[in-house]
Amino acid sequence: MESAPPGRSAPRHRAQRESSRPAHWVLRVLLALAAAVAVVLTGVGFLVTHGVLSGLTISSALSANDPKSTGGAMNILLIGLDSRRDQDGNALPPDVLDKLHAGDSESGGYNANTLILVRVSADGRVVAFSIPRDDYVAVSGIPGYSNIKIKEAYGLAKAATEQRLVAEGVTDQRQLETQGREAGRIAVIRAVRDLTGVPIDYFAEINLVGFYDLTQSLGGVEVCLNHAVYDEYSGADFPAGHQELNAEQALAFVRQRHGLENGDLDRTHRQQAFLVSVMRRLEDSGSLTDLGEFTRVMDVARRNLVLSQGWGESQFQKLASLAGGDVEFRTLPVVDYQTINGQDVNIVDPAAIKAEVAAAFDPPPNPAVDDLAPVNDSDPSGSGPSPDEGASIDSRGIPCVN
Repeated sequence: MESAPPGRSAPRHRAQRESSRPAHWVLRVLLALAAAVAVVLTGVGFLVTHGVLSGLTISSALSANDPKSTGGAMNILLIGLDSRRDQDGNALPPDVLDKLHAGDSESGGYNANTLILVRVSADGRVVAFSIPRDDYVAVSGIPGYSNIKIKEAYGLAKAATEQRLVAEGVTDQRQLETQGREAGRIAVIRAVRDLTGVPIDYFAEINLVGFYDLTQSLGGVEVCLNHAVYDEYSGADFPAGHQELNAEQALAFVRQRHGLENGDLDRTHRQQAFLVSVMRRLEDSGSLTDLGEFTRVMDVARRNLVLSQGWGESQFQKLASLAGGDVEFRTLPVVDYQTINGQDVNIVDPAAIKAEVAAAFDPPPNPAVDDLAPVNDSDPSGSGPSPDEGASIDSRGIPCVN
C-alpha cells in the first residue's frame, strides 16, 4: 500500500477489509477531556488571576478579525490531535507508546480525529456537536486541495507550511513544528466554521498522550457497556455492564472501532459517554475544590493542552455547566458513504448542517416548553449530562453504550 500524503491517512475500506489493517490505523483522541481540564479550573477560579494558567501553551490561531458570538453565548471547538509527538515535535518514549497501543511516532500523523463543537448559551444551556472525522468538506487555503476529510485539515496545512518555511531557509525544528501547528489549527478552525456556519470563540487542543495522562491522574473512570467486547487492534477486552477502567483500558475503550455494529458512530457515542464519566469523576475526586488534586491535573494540562488566547475566569465559569449540568450531545448528520480517490468518506449536506446547528444553538422561544424542566431523550430525568442517541443510563448515572 502506498504511503498517504502528509497528514492524510491511507485509504480505508469498511466491512470485511477494515479488520485486516494493522494496529497503526488512525486513533480517535477524546478531546472532550480538554473541557474537563477547563472545568477543574472553575473549582478554584480565583487562582486563575494568580498565574495558574502560566506554563500552558497559548495559541494565536484565532485572530481578532474572526467572527464572534453575540448575546453572551460562547462557542468552543475541542480538537483531539492524533499525534504521537510532544509539543516540540519530539517522538514519545517507546514505553509510553506501548501503553497507548499506538504504533510508533510516525503513525497517525497530525489528523484532528476528534472534533467537538460546544455551545454555552448566555442562560447556561449547553449543546455539543460531535463532527465525524471522515466528513468530506470543501476547504480553502491548503495548497493542492479543494475537498478533504475534515480531520485532515490540520495535518495538510501543517505539512504545507513546514515545506514553505524549509524552502525559505528555516531549519530550526522547533520553529517548524510551532508554526506548522499554528497553521494546522487555523485550517481546522476554518473548516469547522465553514461547515457549521457559526463563529468559534475559543478552542482547546489535546494530544493522544494527554488523554492517557489525564485519565491516569483521575485514577481511572467508570464506564458501562451494553455488550461484552473484544478488539485485538485497540486492546479492548471488556465484559458487559458497569466497570472501572484504568488509563490504558480507557484509551482502548474510546479507540475501539472494530467489532462495533456502527463503527465510528458507536465510537462517537463512547466519547460522549466518557466525557460524562470524567465530569462525574472530577466532582467525586475533589479536583474541583482540592488544591492538591487541582495541581496534579494542571501538571497534565501544562504538558498536553493548548488553549486559544482569551481564556480566563469568566470562560471557565461558563464551562462549569459541563459538570453536573444538562449537556445535549448531538452528532452532525451524514447523508451517504462513498469512496473518493480511494478513501472512504462521509457525504454531508452543508446547508442542512448549518440549519441544524443554528436551530440547536439558538432555538426559537417556546414558552410552553421553556416553562418545563429540561428533558433529554437519553436521560429522561434531565438530571445530568447525557450522551447522544444510542445510549441508556445505568443505575449509577453512567451512560451504557455499545
